[in-house]
Order: sequence, then structure tokens, then C-alpha cells
Amino acid sequence: MTQTPTVIRLLACAFGAGLTVTALAAGPATAQTQPQAPAPAQARYAGSAEDAAANRAFFDAVLKSVAEKRAANPGAAQVTVTYNASSAPSFRTQIANSTSIWNSSVSNVKLQSTSGGGDFAYYEGNDSRGSYASTNGHGSGYIFLDYAQNQQYDSVRVTAHETGHVLGLPDHYSGPCSELMSGGGPGTSCTNRYPNANEKSRVNSLWANGFAKALQKAEAALR
Repeated sequence: MTQTPTVIRLLACAFGAGLTVTALAAGPATAQTQPQAPAPAQARYAGSAEDAAANRAFFDAVLKSVAEKRAANPGAAQVTVTYNASSAPSFRTQIANSTSIWNSSVSNVKLQSTSGGGDFAYYEGNDSRGSYASTNGHGSGYIFLDYAQNQQYDSVRVTAHETGHVLGLPDHYSGPCSELMSGGGPGTSCTNRYPNANEKSRVNSLWANGFAKALQKAEAALR
């Protein structure tokens, strides 16, 4: 992604605070050179009625972004989703670990870093609402990683959780620590960074079945 998106934030999936869907006039919070000290406390998020639809919107935006590539190479058994992490330098290691976790966990989709415009991007900075994944409503999106929250919670878990939204998974705050998408629900002591069997299966199913539909749309547009 070559420019900071001017967005309508659709995905209220904060890792540390309950969000509602809000309209923004600017992109992610301004990044700082070094993470700041964590806030004394952050409210544990509980989700909202908008989350399911918003999560789906982000997944659909990423799916749309890669549909044309699939149309150009319909024989590919695996779809590649690209991301640009240049705007989140403090989280380079966490993003690399999250990518490795997802790529070793699922087979129908692969995450790959790019230095150019990707299907989505990572940003970092300070936001009292915590970390979240968002779509700009125009076929692209980003993951925002909050400094303070990533010091309170296991940072790789936070990153892998938010990346799970890109791949189509919704939040499940009431789930156990063994569920990656339970996010901060189990508390700050939970350090599980891996999706469980059900989460892996759902991602593989979404990218196997959802991509067939995306391919049809892309081919129709190219006629």
C-alpha cells in the first residue's frame, strides 16, 4: 500500500477495547519511533453487534483484491495474499512470526510480504482502542497494531489474531485460550499464538469455496 488510506472504519475488532463502527476522516493513528509505555489499564473488549458483518467486509475486500490475480492464473492450487509491513517497523518480527504461523497452519491461502502495494498493510502507533483490522471500503485494508496493548498481551498472538480477520475469521471473545480468535478474552496470561483445528479448517474452507466465486466475478469483469 503506497499511501495511508482515508477510510470508513468497518472492522471493529480491537484486541483490547470494545469498538463500534465509526466514520473516520483520516487513516491509522500516527506511528511513533518507539513504543510508549503501556496504559495503566485497558477495558477488555466484548465485541459488538456489528462485528460479524464488519469482519466479513474485511475478508470480502481482501478476496476482491486477489480475485483478478486468480483469474490470471486460474490453475493455481493456492492463492497468495500479499501484505506491506513497511509502516510497522517495530513489529517486523511479530509480523514475520504471524505469517509463518498462518502459512504453516493452512494450505489454500498463503501470506507473502511485498515492498509494493499489497492486498493489505500493517501500521503501528498509539490508539486507546487497541489493535484492529480495518477496510477502507475500496477493496483494500490494513491492520493497526497498538503499542501499549502489544506490551500488555502476547504481541505475536495479537498480530496473528488480527491477521486471522484478513483470512475471514470472526472474533469469539468467550472462547478459551486455545482459540486464537478468542483474542484478549482469556486475559493477558494467554500466550497461545496458533489457530486451533476448527479455525484452520474454516480458513481453508473459505479460501477454497470463496475463491471460486471470486474467480467467476473476475472473469465476468474481464469479458
